[in-house]
Amino acid sequence: MSAELFGTVGIVGIGLIGGSLARDLRTYGLARRIVGWNRTPAHAERALELELVDAIMPTPEALAEVSDLVVLAVPVNILAELLPRLLAKARPDQVFIDVGSTKKALADAVAGCPGRDRFVLCHPMAGTERSGPDAAVDNLFRGRFTLLVDTADSNPEAVAKVSALWEGVGSVLATMDAEEHDRTAALLSHMPHVLAYALARTIRVAERDQALNARFAGGGLASMTRIAHSPLSMWQPIFRQNKVFLLEAIDTFSEHLAAFRRAIAEDDAEALAKLMR
Repeated sequence: MSAELFGTVGIVGIGLIGGSLARDLRTYGLARRIVGWNRTPAHAERALELELVDAIMPTPEALAEVSDLVVLAVPVNILAELLPRLLAKARPDQVFIDVGSTKKALADAVAGCPGRDRFVLCHPMAGTERSGPDAAVDNLFRGRFTLLVDTADSNPEAVAKVSALWEGVGSVLATMDAEEHDRTAALLSHMPHVLAYALARTIRVAERDQALNARFAGGGLASMTRIAHSPLSMWQPIFRQNKVFLLEAIDTFSEHLAAFRRAIAEDDAEALAKLMR
């Protein structure tokens, strides 16, 4: 068991990431009490039924008032609106983290805010296509990277506590700045989701227009389109916030796809083999 780091942890958004973190906080003894808030009342009640949290708070502000650590696990567009309000009332001993997939827009939104130094930008590189409190699993973060972003703008004590938190649930830590993070995430996470949605859409249109029977699909299609089940409410804001770097990634992929198309169209076995290698 790890040593207790926080008395009360408040989790805003008790879905896959927030709920899984709640599970690990209990398992590893990192928090004495966990409270939560969710914008979907049914999800909040379900989190309570699953004992992911000890209590549900009526608002994010009420949650922040009683929490030593505030975890913001909501879509990135909501983060940019909510976090400055919460930081404005931050206590000197409080710590705030997010788990969002984009960082530059959020960093810009809180720049110069009172309490900014109590906030550490975080991105655990873990997840599944599932959502809601029932998606929460044990040890989701074990052996996976968690990226700490723009740590020079955060209080060193807050950074140390947050580092201990992620290491306590088994994460491997790395640091980078917000721009580097968003460029990296565009290539390694955001573009793959775009491709999955596009491929799933291609199959769906073919089913409708060409009487394709997708029941006969092999495992490869399922593997490639699994993340197309990821919730729109989370991924549409990510695509919009990381527009510049995501478009760069899509353009680069399109160049490689065009090269494959040329080699196949021209029946150029040597070029095709080179591309595949």
